[in-house]
Amino acid sequence: MAYDLIILGAGPAGSAAAVYAARKRLKTVLIAEEFGGQSIVSPDVQNWIGTASISGVALGDAFKKHVEAYAGDVLDVKAGLRIKSIEKKDGGFAVATEQGESFEARALLITTGASRRKLKVPGAEEFENKGVVYCASCDGPLFTDKDVVVVGGGNAGFETAAQLLAYTKSVTLLQHSDRYKADAITAEKVLANSNMTGVLNAEIKEIRGDVFVTSVVYTDTATGEDKEIQAGGVFVEIGLIPNTSFVEGVLDMDEYKRIIVDPWTQRTSVPGIWAAGDATNVRYHQNNIAAGDAVKALEDIYLQLNAK
Repeated sequence: MAYDLIILGAGPAGSAAAVYAARKRLKTVLIAEEFGGQSIVSPDVQNWIGTASISGVALGDAFKKHVEAYAGDVLDVKAGLRIKSIEKKDGGFAVATEQGESFEARALLITTGASRRKLKVPGAEEFENKGVVYCASCDGPLFTDKDVVVVGGGNAGFETAAQLLAYTKSVTLLQHSDRYKADAITAEKVLANSNMTGVLNAEIKEIRGDVFVTSVVYTDTATGEDKEIQAGGVFVEIGLIPNTSFVEGVLDMDEYKRIIVDPWTQRTSVPGIWAAGDATNVRYHQNNIAAGDAVKALEDIYLQLNAK
């Protein structure tokens, strides 16, 4: 095998794993399209531990610089490559990229993350990062004392609403169907807040604004009436699309195509393959959690490779 370990992805999880792998002297190759992960689009990340405020682009650059500081001796960095497939090889695994390159290693760590499911209505793209945001933990405090809207009535939507209630003036949650998908106890607790309003049968029709978001228009599907809510921010929580298509049929995944892992070790259903971050069936989606899970995986990988 050419490498001890292949790491796929260079968001917070892959970057953290690469640094730890290099420090442990594991012969490693990091393969990714780009550095940074989902937060690269955020204008101001305020919850990356040790940094009070940093743009998503700057955070991605910081990941890259940290990883490249270890490149050369035991760590190879292959950026600009998109994963095509993986397959089992004698004593390890082979990874093929869409650019025609291939790599082999004894172990594999998947940290390819996920993409936010985008809201596809007029104004949503125009006002993205100008009031339309996809990460409350990253950007929520920027909307202090504002009236905001949360789109999505699942657990993620209600958890986002709960976070926002700590500093916004009010939160209105819009759910397209006639019932919330969140756990009943979660929905009931959040809706009990005096500054919280839940609206069912609300089909988003348009995001309006000038330089910044000013309102949301939705159709009440029970009556057919269009209604407009004044809002300074729109937080979209309509799901994640995990970047895991290349391991379909190879690893066990849940109904959302997230890789199922053992949370104690980050091991997948295939011995020799670990996964961490938003590509997995992790309970919460955060940069710090992804990085921590990847370090946990790396510690287990090191022990497994050196115990044989």
